[in-house]
Amino acid sequence: MRIRNTAFASIAIAALALTGCASGDSDSVVSGDADVNVEDGLVIDGELIADKETYEAAKEQTLSLYTGYQDANQKAFNDAFTADTGIKVEYVRDVTNKLSERVLSEHGAGRLPADVIITSDYKVANEFGEAGIWESYTPLPIEGEDELQHNGGDFTTFANVAVTFAYNTQLVSEEDAPKSWMDLLDPANEGKIGLTTGTAGGSSIALNRFIQEEVDPDYWTKMAALKPTVFDSGGQRQEALARGELNVATAGTASVNVAVTQDNAPIMMVVPEEGLVLFSFFAGKVADAKNSEAAEVFLNYALSKRGQSAISQVGDYAARADVDPPVSAGIDLPPLDSDQVWVMPAESELEYGAADAEIWKSAFGR
Repeated sequence: MRIRNTAFASIAIAALALTGCASGDSDSVVSGDADVNVEDGLVIDGELIADKETYEAAKEQTLSLYTGYQDANQKAFNDAFTADTGIKVEYVRDVTNKLSERVLSEHGAGRLPADVIITSDYKVANEFGEAGIWESYTPLPIEGEDELQHNGGDFTTFANVAVTFAYNTQLVSEEDAPKSWMDLLDPANEGKIGLTTGTAGGSSIALNRFIQEEVDPDYWTKMAALKPTVFDSGGQRQEALARGELNVATAGTASVNVAVTQDNAPIMMVVPEEGLVLFSFFAGKVADAKNSEAAEVFLNYALSKRGQSAISQVGDYAARADVDPPVSAGIDLPPLDSDQVWVMPAESELEYGAADAEIWKSAFGR
């Protein structure tokens, strides 16, 4: 039997950190028909997602997901997954450090309910492996693609998130908007710049390394002299930008896309001259997952072209090179192989993360 799926669930903007959220019962920004064939297992747009035995078992399960991925984007992805597969998702979302603490604590107590975990920190993903949290699993669509698999298949690249900066369109004209990372150091922005703390999570690790390698090793010291506001979360930073408390702020392309298209926020992102900064989210199956088949279907779907396209449509870059780059707030973003895209090598997080964080802390005194 073939099914054409055209209705998906809508993005929820409100943060729902550390709450169980069921997905799959409203409409989504993820568009385009999916050719779903369930005659002998689950095949979507010609790609095998699950054999018949696995899919039949998975349909009776509800996936439990722990994630550090942006809440609105995770919900959009979950809704697309549920619409295409019929499998519901309950999820817990929190920032990387807090989520990691929760995972390690619950695992240590033998009470970890997650079937799949998504994190933005390669070091954290490695620590989960050392703790015995992962069950090695290679998603079917990327069998043989070693560049997307890590630590012998413990976890895989899920998505690439782009960091840039944005400006308030009511305070800054398009003509006067910064065009480069160095432009943010304009004294006119003193006291009107928003950043997130640069000491934890994949976004800060990647941005710190990019600044050191591609912009200016003294950049954070120069930035600190302009007295920026440092926020604990990207959501707080973007809300302050939209309210007009800031002229400019660092931002994610997907979060700007959501704010502009869904909330009509008066902000606009920039593709800087030096480039967008990409960092990866990683996903893996939890050992002894209670909903093992649903976990496998979720990971297979996530790395399918359909699943990767869902990621691109919300404004993030897919992990797969054969998926078109995203469009954010009406701007066509450059392809992965462009000179305007800088991708953080996963292993470099281990090599440079701690030292770069110390540079940031020295500049900002926190």
